[in-house]
Amino acid sequence: MTPASVPRPPTKKALAKQAAAQRAKARQAAAKKALLKKLSAQPPTLREERKLLREGHQFVAGIDEVGRGALAGPVTVGVVVVDLDTKSAPTGVRDSKLLAPAVREKLVPRLRRWAPMSAVGHASSEEIDEIGIISALRLAAARAFATLEVRPDCALLDGSHDWLSVPADPIEEAPQGTSLFDFDEAPVAVGHPLSFIDGVPIASIVPARVVTQVKADLRCAAVAAASVLAKVERDGLMVDLAGDHPGYGWELNKGYSAPDHLAALRRLGPSRLHRLSWNIPGSDGVFGETLDLDGLGPTMVDDEKPVTPPAVAPEPAAPAPPEHVRAVGYDHEELTLFP
Repeated sequence: MTPASVPRPPTKKALAKQAAAQRAKARQAAAKKALLKKLSAQPPTLREERKLLREGHQFVAGIDEVGRGALAGPVTVGVVVVDLDTKSAPTGVRDSKLLAPAVREKLVPRLRRWAPMSAVGHASSEEIDEIGIISALRLAAARAFATLEVRPDCALLDGSHDWLSVPADPIEEAPQGTSLFDFDEAPVAVGHPLSFIDGVPIASIVPARVVTQVKADLRCAAVAAASVLAKVERDGLMVDLAGDHPGYGWELNKGYSAPDHLAALRRLGPSRLHRLSWNIPGSDGVFGETLDLDGLGPTMVDDEKPVTPPAVAPEPAAPAPPEHVRAVGYDHEELTLFP
């Protein structure tokens, strides 16, 4: 190596600048952690919901989603509607990520009795692949709103991005596989079947006014309640689906990218309930449940009867999958404390 090619050591000024940047980043992280701890310690209230109601809205819907960051299964949206006569939320209501599963399940009947109206809607993994995650969130929410006796005219949405309102500019073709956190969404094509609910355009089903609130699931009681309803219903669905799609550990990881789920994907490939437009491990165009893998059962193709695979030379036994553990997953970039 010539002397000219030897990298120069960083100057004192550069080192000082780097150290200052690291300290600033650490301070920001500490401040965020302290804020989250403070918000988590305080029960959510109806302060924001009542503020919107006093502006003239008859009903305000708190909305939260579950399953956005999962690799398999539906995305689920909970809706809890309140009015000016709604009393304070039942004791113990928190964002679903802060509650143990048993606590969430016990809260559900109390929340149903407390809220004037509530509903949960889903969009399947196949629909997510077809129209993208943002449009699928809107579809799930619209399905929930379509079941309500009265359509609220205002929605309080967790986060800083309004994924609920229908984009104004139509396009000729529906987008495919919108990125998980890509907010530069192209709207679903005019006339696309998934832009309607029972023949009614989604734009006329969802509330006309949408208000976003960062950490609304921690601050706002209706949004926190919506998160609990959505989480409990989706978790129940994934536990039921785990019996029909063994090996992925959905009864524990609920379809999120836990280590046992990722390992199973590498072994088995994706099932038909995985989001195939996403770049997930083991995705090679072959569905896991169409194969007779590691003694999981006979080959099944759609709804056909079991087919006995042809005899083949025995191969070395595949390594045993890792033991399923109580995994900590992630949902919409939020740490799920109780998966």
